[in-house]
Amino acid sequence: MTYLAIIEPGPNNFSAYVPDLPGCTSAGNTYEEALQGIREAIEGHLEIMREYGEPVPEPASKAALIDVPIAV
Repeated sequence: MTYLAIIEPGPNNFSAYVPDLPGCTSAGNTYEEALQGIREAIEGHLEIMREYGEPVPEPASKAALIDVPIAV
């Protein structure tokens, strides 16, 4: 399964979350640390969902980069 993870820079670190898995978050000092952390968080999140017999949601979120003209 391939889930969309959003990784955002903050003042002192990077935070990450998965829109299709509410509550699945992570953070790291660098982008790479946040990326590794959210990968581990997804695996753990799905494992706990399975243990509790909860249905695992199919990945559904999409991302798009939208170009907009710069106002002059």
